[in-house]
Amino acid sequence: MKTAEDYQSGQILLIDKPLNWTSFQVVNKLRWEIKQAFKIKKIKVGHAGTLDPLATGLLLLCTGKMTKQIDSFQAQIKEYTGTFVLGSTTPSFDLETEIEETYPTEHITKDLIKDTTHQFIGEIKQYPPVFSAIKKDGKRLYEFARAGQDVEIKPRIVRITTFEITKIQGLKIDFKVVCSKGTYIRSLANDFGKALQSGAHLSSLRRTKIGNFNVNDAISIESFITSLKV
Repeated sequence: MKTAEDYQSGQILLIDKPLNWTSFQVVNKLRWEIKQAFKIKKIKVGHAGTLDPLATGLLLLCTGKMTKQIDSFQAQIKEYTGTFVLGSTTPSFDLETEIEETYPTEHITKDLIKDTTHQFIGEIKQYPPVFSAIKKDGKRLYEFARAGQDVEIKPRIVRITTFEITKIQGLKIDFKVVCSKGTYIRSLANDFGKALQSGAHLSSLRRTKIGNFNVNDAISIESFITSLKV
């Protein structure tokens, strides 16, 4: 059983983030539970890489002195699995917003889908979604988006080392992606749809790895809370 001193000295917590939780909410919840369990007033807790509310999977949390290592963990390679839906787009590039446009898909074949992935291997230029937490002029991009304000978004260079199609079922495309820090899988979905001369959006996303850390070794929020009470 871990002690208060263990958490203050520094722990790495592998949490399997559930759907509809923000990464910030997970951090706040676990920080509160640790403080309650050990009757301490203060404990540092931070996460090494945001997951969108609609994404699940590996969230790496650091406590105490281990928070100094967050930047190095954030820089590590990430692996994701998920599903794109072809033929339609949303403003957020995922299911946070409603479908706004539909596109023809009759010309899309399984071979075309698999061949098109090759365009995205290596270093690519990517525009982050306007519905994202990136800051511009002191505001989050999603604040501009929700207010209906246009904003200039600068592209970033990201690196994709693996882009594999694992299943094709009608317009639903399951994938696995291994990529660098800062890659937006939502943007990849949108760009992939364009490359197919159609449209696409992200319907599900799960982070499976961060560096050598694997979601198979992660625990639920509930299991972590239970472990504090043992």
